[in-house]
Amino acid sequence: MSRGRRKPDWLKSRPPSGSRFTEIKSTLREHDLHTVCEEANCPNMGECWSGNDGPGTATFMLLGDRCSRGCNFCDVETGGMEALDPDEPANVADAVAEIGLDYVVLTSVDRDDLADGGSAHFAETIRAIKRRDPEILVETLIPDFGGDPEAIRRIIDAEPDVIAHNVETVERLQWPVRDRRANYEQSLAVLDQVDRESDIHTKTSLMLGVGEYDHEVYRTLGDLREVGVDVVTFGQYLQPSRSHLDVFEYVHPDVFETWRRVAEEEFDFLYCASGAMVRSSYKAGELFVEALLREGRSPEDARRHARAAGGD
Repeated sequence: MSRGRRKPDWLKSRPPSGSRFTEIKSTLREHDLHTVCEEANCPNMGECWSGNDGPGTATFMLLGDRCSRGCNFCDVETGGMEALDPDEPANVADAVAEIGLDYVVLTSVDRDDLADGGSAHFAETIRAIKRRDPEILVETLIPDFGGDPEAIRRIIDAEPDVIAHNVETVERLQWPVRDRRANYEQSLAVLDQVDRESDIHTKTSLMLGVGEYDHEVYRTLGDLREVGVDVVTFGQYLQPSRSHLDVFEYVHPDVFETWRRVAEEEFDFLYCASGAMVRSSYKAGELFVEALLREGRSPEDARRHARAAGGD
């Protein structure tokens, strides 16, 4: 258990700052938008928003800022669900254009209170961004929508460039890490459906340091490849507050590097971002573009595909 134990040096990070960070934050407030970067207190916010000479990335959180589920690792507020904002898709598209992002990640809270889980609203946001600028690459980090294939199909039909859904941890630890309404098989089924019904790249993320064994992580990588997942990321679980799940261990950077090599070299994932401070959307734009180039494709190829899909 981590209670009372100091974090190792490799987990120290500087708070986000700079003119680019301030500009993006101001634009988000102007359009009354939320980002998971802020809501989940992501340590990489400033780095990803700035882009470091690569595609700037921000992760917009749709469907409100309160979740219908209560996962024990997550810092997003639970309960008190509000009506959807019908202007949100257009506001997100406007903000993306105003900020000048090249790569956009859309995620959302779970909305089990809605008949379609909010999937139509999510899909309309994708389309609003693509209508405004078909050259923008869009990654979606979707919930499981209760395992509803029609809800998942709405996201597929909106034709984002990447569809991600996080399994979060190994099968044995799904509870107590995740809400009981989420489970390993259901998450694999979401990723499998995207792979079977589209040529959209798929992606998932796992937290380390919650009590997993190496053989369980290895098996999870095999399960993910079995359902066609293209990209996997590993990051260190950090306890948001004392009321959340304890950290079982702080995983050494060398272990993260080992898992990166195993994922890329043994399991042939398109790429694996792996490190203590890595989160699902960490440098998502930069790493995806690099992966396209390794495939012999360019960002322009992906954008041409997006324009053709949008009928422009």
